[in-house]
Amino acid sequence: MLKIIILDYAMGNLRSVQKKVNSLGYEAIISSDLNIIKNADKLILPGVGHFRKGMENLIKTGIYDLLNEIVLNKKKPILGICLGMQLMTNHSEEGNCEGFGWINGETVKFKLDPIQFKVPHMGWNSIQIKKKSSIFEGLSENEMFYFVHSYYVKCKEKNDVLSNTEYGIEFTSAVWKENIYGVQFHPEKSHDWGSKLLRNFCEL
Repeated sequence: MLKIIILDYAMGNLRSVQKKVNSLGYEAIISSDLNIIKNADKLILPGVGHFRKGMENLIKTGIYDLLNEIVLNKKKPILGICLGMQLMTNHSEEGNCEGFGWINGETVKFKLDPIQFKVPHMGWNSIQIKKKSSIFEGLSENEMFYFVHSYYVKCKEKNDVLSNTEYGIEFTSAVWKENIYGVQFHPEKSHDWGSKLLRNFCEL
């Protein structure tokens, strides 16, 4: 049985991710225990909330140092969701805080015409797939995913961009670099399409 660990760093929506993964026939465990995390086959880093608070919690619990070891050196597959993807970048405007730096990019706030585009960006949007990836196997650009966010990722390396989405501007909605995957949208709230993406990740 795969050991799929959902990282608990007190930043929300963990149970909904666990419920969705379990419904697909996999056993997902929510944990902040470093011994459990280091023995994971796959890792999911969800998150809802403030970037700086998320980084502080990861550092305080020791998860930050452990993830750098097992993700960068042992190449364990990891999926960041929403804030979890943003934390993978170099830096965020939210709290003026450094991230993991796994993805060469910045997390910045939407600066859009408030009459035309509400912030947070909330609702269903399509994606423009930029390269072939196992995590998007069986999905097309016609699929819709559910977004809730006020900040977005600006990638500096074109090759790290897995998909883009249009909302007033074009922004990065998914990233992929070696064993590191991130999605700005919420697959656990995106019905069949989100289920397919999570299944693809679990089967990597």
